[in-house]
Amino acid sequence: MAVGKTTVGRILAGRLGLPFRDTDADIVAARARTVADIFAEEGEARFRELERAAVRTALAEHTGVLALGGGAVLDARTRGLLAGGPVVFLDMEPQDAVRRLAAGPVRPLLAVDPEAVWRATSASRRPLYTQVARVVVATGGRTPEGVADIVLEALAAAPAPGR
Repeated sequence: MAVGKTTVGRILAGRLGLPFRDTDADIVAARARTVADIFAEEGEARFRELERAAVRTALAEHTGVLALGGGAVLDARTRGLLAGGPVVFLDMEPQDAVRRLAAGPVRPLLAVDPEAVWRATSASRRPLYTQVARVVVATGGRTPEGVADIVLEALAAAPAPGR
């Protein structure tokens, strides 16, 4: 959450001359409600179902840069779909996350004690992110453009599995 997936994804897509897509935006468009509203009205389990379907559809239809919601990796089937792909895990330190979250939109999972929840969420998801990621890029102290530079360099240096 708040690591810059959408911002960096758009920069990467522009540099690569590819389309950009964000699965959270797909869900919002399909449901005509915000992620926060879906969480509040239908619950996290339902949102995760919608997220899994959005990721599956996007991977089947989209040939450009794709930003996934932070919880997409929670589903084993989604991780299976991502396996072997050019997946990038944008990583950040807790203090950076708290600063960004304070300045950004409301996050349903962070309504109470954002720092503690972010730390716990990050700790539980980190092994899943690293399981599917071809590369991990630390975002701390970098501009979105700088992160995009490192992502491109890292992907070029990290060959696809089996190659």
